[in-house]
Amino acid sequence: MKALLLRRLGVLETLAEPLERADVPDPIPGPGEVLIRVSACGVCHTELDEIEGRTPPPALPVIPGHQVVGHVVQCGPRPTALGPGARVGVGWIHSACGRCEFCRRGLENLCPAFRATGRDANGGYAELMVVRQEFAYPIPESPMTDAEVAPLLCAGAVGYRSLRLANLPNGGRLGLTGFGASAHLVLKLVRHRDPDAEVFVFARNDAERAFAMELGAVWAGETQDAPPAPLDAIIDTTPAWRPVVEALRHLAPGGRLVINAIRKENGDRDVLAHLDYAAHLWMEKEVKSVANVTRRDVTEFLHAAAAMGLRPDVHEYALEDANQALRDLKARAVRGAKVLRVT
Repeated sequence: MKALLLRRLGVLETLAEPLERADVPDPIPGPGEVLIRVSACGVCHTELDEIEGRTPPPALPVIPGHQVVGHVVQCGPRPTALGPGARVGVGWIHSACGRCEFCRRGLENLCPAFRATGRDANGGYAELMVVRQEFAYPIPESPMTDAEVAPLLCAGAVGYRSLRLANLPNGGRLGLTGFGASAHLVLKLVRHRDPDAEVFVFARNDAERAFAMELGAVWAGETQDAPPAPLDAIIDTTPAWRPVVEALRHLAPGGRLVINAIRKENGDRDVLAHLDYAAHLWMEKEVKSVANVTRRDVTEFLHAAAAMGLRPDVHEYALEDANQALRDLKARAVRGAKVLRVT
């Protein structure tokens, strides 16, 4: 099968071809696993974190990609609830132990044995992939194309988890720092679920701010701009530290900042030295990080998206153009979600 391999780590701009095109043997499903023919795979900032070493794969080479949509073509030994032809998705959570205290409490995202698709196991930048059947999600009926479904499996699911953790009151004011794939889906979800809620967007370029207003934001400004009112909750989706510090300044008393990122880049880390307790943290403000996703997050968001008729804004690339998609993602050159067409 055709696949894209990550063979070495480095800063994206210094790598001529971060991912290498290759022909590799077709994977074979083991007991309780299914073989999926991939039709689309979303491109996520976490792939940049892998390539640049902030969340490095435990072994190389590896096939990245964790927003996978396709059809089951073969089932391994042992009965499976999924049969050939089933349209399924695969997200960031590739597996968890199911036995530890976190798994028993429904927090499998915190499992010490958590394995990530496209990092700890081969992912969807390929024509075929294998996954345990219980970590493949049947796609609900909807008009969405496979390319539109793909970003729901990570950008959408982790945005959904972030929104739950934000504890936004009905009719509340929500801030979004950064406006990529995840944030634009959160805005659409909030506007559908609570028309009285107000969404304020902090983004670093004019095109992103205009896109946010087009989707229903009531205000859009730059990271350092002050919104017209304090915010009840803010979800940070950026790779940087400065937006975190600025967001804390914009929270209302008792407000919560949710940081939706696997890792943060170190380029502006010195800004943390300027944290001021009175300005940024006092008045019972909270900071909460998002760690991975659970199967519940993915399943619930897929059904919510189908019920509300959500259609993500996507920009499609051919599989062989994955390196360009990654460059566009880092440069924030294309709005919405980036998705690879595979088969």
